[in-house]
Amino acid sequence: MSVRRLAKEQPDSFAFNKKSEAEIKFWLAKYPEVKKASAVIPMLWIAQKQEGWVSEPAIRDIASRLEMPYIRVYEVATFYTMFNLEPVGEHLIQVCGTTPCMLRGSDELIEVCKKRIGKQHEISADGKFTWVEVECMGACANAPMFQLANADGDHYVEDLDGAKLEALMDDLAAGKKIKYGPQSDRNASEPHGTKVLTDPSLYDGSRAKKIKLPNTAKAETSKAEG
Repeated sequence: MSVRRLAKEQPDSFAFNKKSEAEIKFWLAKYPEVKKASAVIPMLWIAQKQEGWVSEPAIRDIASRLEMPYIRVYEVATFYTMFNLEPVGEHLIQVCGTTPCMLRGSDELIEVCKKRIGKQHEISADGKFTWVEVECMGACANAPMFQLANADGDHYVEDLDGAKLEALMDDLAAGKKIKYGPQSDRNASEPHGTKVLTDPSLYDGSRAKKIKLPNTAKAETSKAEG
């Protein structure tokens, strides 16, 4: 993994908003006071969801609240790639480039991102997008895919190609809601075109075969004689 450093340009200050404070209270309540440093990852995540990235003032604020040395919080923030160490666009597109997605066309998605946004970690001219290539996110059956992080949360967008990604980015740029999950005719990870979940014959009993239960005749005979 390459060395990760904080952005050169940093804000003068940082403060958690009211919504974030409520989330911090929830997480701190999970740990004894002497173990409150265990909340460092949740607090870094809360800071990122509030601002879109983790700034140096945010790291200092978290270190102070958790009574941790600044360097310890810095180490966590720079170790985990889930934390953005520089500003990102309104929509962060995290394209999976690992083997299954690569074999299914992730290179095409990356080319679209380069054309529409620019280099990795750059913010598009309209401030709407940033993209990065990431390692496997466990949706190999729905390759190629990306994870979209924005104000709505973090969602997988799957079964893609270049044209579909272009259309999705057009909708996002226009402020429209998009469909998360597979961008195909399936609902989850079932094979394309399958009727395994919709075919009525699977549920109405029409496929059932008559069977003879063992010892049934003997039991009926005994009952009749009795």
